[in-house]
Amino acid sequence: MKSLRFAAAAALATVCAVPAVSLAQQLPVVAGDYVEVSSISVDDGHDLDYINHLAGVWRKGQDFAVKQGWITSYEILTNENKRHGEPDYYLITRFPKFADAAEADKREAAYNAYMSMTLEQEQAASADRAKYRHLQGSMLLRSWKWRN
Repeated sequence: MKSLRFAAAAALATVCAVPAVSLAQQLPVVAGDYVEVSSISVDDGHDLDYINHLAGVWRKGQDFAVKQGWITSYEILTNENKRHGEPDYYLITRFPKFADAAEADKREAAYNAYMSMTLEQEQAASADRAKYRHLQGSMLLRSWKWRN
């Protein structure tokens, strides 16, 4: 899915390159990090299960990605006044740029080696979480910073 987003962003950048450069010189802002937001709902009685996953495997992987410079930060937000149909958690990851295909392969290999899990183990763990954890959607945003 990230490859698809990269391809779409690259195509859009190519089509809009000249106007974007002209517009960027006039704007009082510059593009900052991409911000990926995942909306997660958890079945009743499984919050502790999910929080333990976040505090363990998920945090370990995110901390590794920060140390590698692949992402700049991450955080978890909870929906304190949840209405019907809204997610329980928002997982937020910030990163400066998309990796090309070769870099993505290198990152995946390094991540898998660091996490010491086989693809089969990762898939089994994901299937176990799917029993109570549900991805309601995700967004890809881009932050803006004030031009100096």
